[in-house]
Amino acid sequence: MSDVDKNQPDDDAGVYVISVAAEISGMHPQTLRQYDKLGLVSPSRTEGRNRRYSLRDIALLRTVQKLVGEGINHAGIKRIIELESA
Repeated sequence: MSDVDKNQPDDDAGVYVISVAAEISGMHPQTLRQYDKLGLVSPSRTEGRNRRYSLRDIALLRTVQKLVGEGINHAGIKRIIELESA
């Protein structure tokens, strides 16, 4: 593994604070909070309970946003995510 690879976070590592994750995903931070509350995207938490998003979480946020844009409700999206991860 090269030095560059060692410096890259793992796709599952929660390293992005909500403001950065919102900017990367193109969404408002409140939307990310809502998706967390609904159980659609569950970022890791620090000891202080602050959300930390991983690259995988950000990809999932984009998927959720795409499905919302296609007219699928939150319950349907949650079920799709459950089936895809099974």
